[in-house]
Amino acid sequence: MIELRPFAGLGGGNHDWLDTKHHFSFGDYQDPARVSWGNMRVWNDDVIAPATGFPTHPHRDMEIITYVREGAITHEDSLGNKGRTEAGDVQVMSAGTGIRHSEYNHEKGVTKIFQIWITPERQGEAPAWGARPFPKGDRAGRFVTLASGLAEDGDVLPIRADARLVAATLRAGESAEYVLAPGRSIYLVPASGRIEVNGQAVGERDGVAIRDEAVLRVTALADAEVLLVDAA
Repeated sequence: MIELRPFAGLGGGNHDWLDTKHHFSFGDYQDPARVSWGNMRVWNDDVIAPATGFPTHPHRDMEIITYVREGAITHEDSLGNKGRTEAGDVQVMSAGTGIRHSEYNHEKGVTKIFQIWITPERQGEAPAWGARPFPKGDRAGRFVTLASGLAEDGDVLPIRADARLVAATLRAGESAEYVLAPGRSIYLVPASGRIEVNGQAVGERDGVAIRDEAVLRVTALADAEVLLVDAA
């Protein structure tokens, strides 16, 4: 099953400083058919104006992954963590028993991010935050795991969920394959470019909800950057 969810049909809105699209129910956008996908609860596509951002606010019991597509995001939290995450890199916040944080675009141009929320396997643990660079050249022509809660994935950014974030960069005409374990729920978005997924054409920033496929063959129709979450 491969269900295309075109970018033009996503919820969200333009709030002057923030132009946001929601792949799943979030805030004022509510769609009972798009509440979650497996244990993934949120995939937001945010474009943040310069010198603006999300002021300090709380979270708890959620794994929050931020992937920077363009520009950079600066994080500060109630644990004393502070960090700037640049395009192509990833930060993870395990909200645990509770954390307050802010995220600002201190750059001269817009910052574009994907923010992904995944329901944790365990609750009641201490909050945590971490970030890591992931050079795009290391994932050229292949899928590479960036963040994961699965033991077999080794040295990647840890999350406390039965899920992983995977990415690939493909030149036009290149293909990469991703093997699905039985019962998994996959959500895939091209951050840039146009692709085919098992023959289904997918545009830039479209969503693709996938179940009951053994293998995904992703072919770039134009140079593309592709992200997917493999969720329980």
